[in-house]
Amino acid sequence: MARLDLPLGIVLAGGEGKRLMPLTADRAKPAVPFGGAYRLVDFVLSNLVNAGFLRIAVLTQYKSHSLDRHITTTWRMSTLLGNYITPVPAQQRLGPRWYTGSADAILQNFNLIQDENPKHILVFGADHVYRMNPDQMYQQHLQTGAGVTVAAIRVPRKSASDFGVIELAEDGMTIKAFHEKPANPPGMPGNPDWSLVSMGNYIFRRDALESALIDDSQNIESRHDLGSNIIPMMTKDGVAKAYDFANNIVPGETARDKGYWRDVGTIDSYYEAHMDLVSVHPIFNLYNRNWPILTNPPSLPPAKFSENGRAFDSIVGAGSIIAGGVLSNTVASYDVLVGKDAVIEGSVLMPSVRIGEKAKVKSAILDKNVIIEPGAEIGFDVERDRERFTVSEGGIIVVGKGEVVTP
Repeated sequence: MARLDLPLGIVLAGGEGKRLMPLTADRAKPAVPFGGAYRLVDFVLSNLVNAGFLRIAVLTQYKSHSLDRHITTTWRMSTLLGNYITPVPAQQRLGPRWYTGSADAILQNFNLIQDENPKHILVFGADHVYRMNPDQMYQQHLQTGAGVTVAAIRVPRKSASDFGVIELAEDGMTIKAFHEKPANPPGMPGNPDWSLVSMGNYIFRRDALESALIDDSQNIESRHDLGSNIIPMMTKDGVAKAYDFANNIVPGETARDKGYWRDVGTIDSYYEAHMDLVSVHPIFNLYNRNWPILTNPPSLPPAKFSENGRAFDSIVGAGSIIAGGVLSNTVASYDVLVGKDAVIEGSVLMPSVRIGEKAKVKSAILDKNVIIEPGAEIGFDVERDRERFTVSEGGIIVVGKGEVVTP
């Protein structure tokens, strides 16, 4: 039986992703490929769809063509029951301006809320890697009657400055204070080395959200941002609750990957999340069929290994041909070609990468359509690589889309 009176889902996917350059040079951050077969936006959409939330608007803005196309061609719901996932580009409905923040993005799309007329609204971010059953968060939201429920996760206090940090009241659920990216984040009571931070996923009661957004729009000093302005405002009003992600149960999860959540906002975190996939017992398991990460990869033949080509602790996508090369601790997407005696170690290869014979690649990210000519090397002379490519703080070399690397 269809579930009635479900909330409207809004996915915020307009992020520019400057810290992921050059991977975001001509695509929005949620459209960045991940894991050999997916795009980052597939993770949040899979979580919502698996939980039965099937009416979703994806708000896009920055260089959104590939993201809009991916959503339109991949995420097709049954119109028979009125379900949909649709990209919504910035439309300047409130005047000739783009979105000034995440709160303003929702304000400019009030028509979506009015058309669906939901009592509650899910607002989720589009660029995190994780599994979550948002229905459990929604049930807590209904039970508490909160104006907003904020999904929260524990992170080491030394890393919490990159997030919105939550202080809880004595009841362990009401948010007493919300600090957006504080220089000195508060620790958790009884566990001072850890902080409770926002995951960027919210569930709002519609009337509370509309009231907060209208009040915020009239404040000329506001950044019009959910984390910086709306959540602190609703916290002061006493209507904000926290949902502890540690309590979320996902079908098919293991003790090893339970609670996995990664903000892949930097090159190093993006690379490390890929390395999480290829260990013998992966920290994040793509192969959980009880809660699948969904996408629509191109129709390609199976991967082929020839001329003694090999792959160790690696993922190799469909249509790829490993023709005598060797891969280790590597995520190779679909339609990748690796030539004879080429050696690839600890790297991420996006779709349609071509690696010539006797080439060597180490600790690198190669964007789509990159060509590594025979005998070329990457990752063995970082200073030389820095002259040609982007090198992260952690020493990961990133070769931009379509570049040709010569010996």
